[in-house]
Amino acid sequence: MTKIISRNFRVLCDFMDVYQFMIDLYERDWRNGVPAPFLEYALSSDWMDKSLVHRWKLWEDNGRIVGLVFYENPVNDVYFSLRPGYEKLADEMVAYAVSFMPRVDGQLRFVIFGGQTAVKEAAAKVGFQQSSGYVEKVFDFEQSLNYPLPDGFHFVEAKKLSVEKIAECCWKGFDHEKEEGPWNGDAEHGYYILMAPHMHPEDAIAIENDEGEYVCYAGMWWTPENHLAYMEPLCTIPEYRKKGLAAAALSAHYHRLKPLGATHMTGGGNAFYEKIGFKPMVHWTFWEKKPN
Repeated sequence: MTKIISRNFRVLCDFMDVYQFMIDLYERDWRNGVPAPFLEYALSSDWMDKSLVHRWKLWEDNGRIVGLVFYENPVNDVYFSLRPGYEKLADEMVAYAVSFMPRVDGQLRFVIFGGQTAVKEAAAKVGFQQSSGYVEKVFDFEQSLNYPLPDGFHFVEAKKLSVEKIAECCWKGFDHEKEEGPWNGDAEHGYYILMAPHMHPEDAIAIENDEGEYVCYAGMWWTPENHLAYMEPLCTIPEYRKKGLAAAALSAHYHRLKPLGATHMTGGGNAFYEKIGFKPMVHWTFWEKKPN
């Protein structure tokens, strides 16, 4: 007899089961929720506030996970993962989010993907409405991605990748230097992320200049169960942008992972991805409470 229970997430013992749950329900357009690497990358990062993950909620049917309510960054952005066939839980999941998920300055926002119709309907019932959205691009490996590496730059051999240089590249590449000052040399978060259970550093792509400085970095969370090349993060330091480095890095991912069985690679929402052949696929919508 089916018995669905709900309980709070326990990070020390539930993550691997949640990872498998997300593997099971994955679709290219994220119609059932985010892919598994999305959550693993966040939990292993230094930019996500993990102090409130005990607020996350699981729903289980005879011990099998069928639903999850969680945040990523910021903590008041709430996501829903729901196994097909359990859409009836959407009202309960949304009600839980409204009552118990963290707020920032009193604000709560739902992140709902294009195919999550039951969640959208449940959100609308309690007074939420779509406030904005965008479409993330995905590259189909039925196409070819063949952007060459410009002269004066080199791919770093996987076995020679430097965690410190990657950390510095990401600091500059995400404009932290401009906003917060020079990199302080602390690469501990880089070593921390290497401990993620599905992190494979040999799948990352780093590009260096002739002086040995890393100027572009493209991380990779290869997910063979879903034939998914989950690319995250991607950055180029400011003075080396618009030289074709990012396109070359993603081309290297394509050539490395297609022979392993990858059929598609995630990108982002900006025009760069579409320019090099990525196609619109994942519809992000953001929902907020209607003002009184």
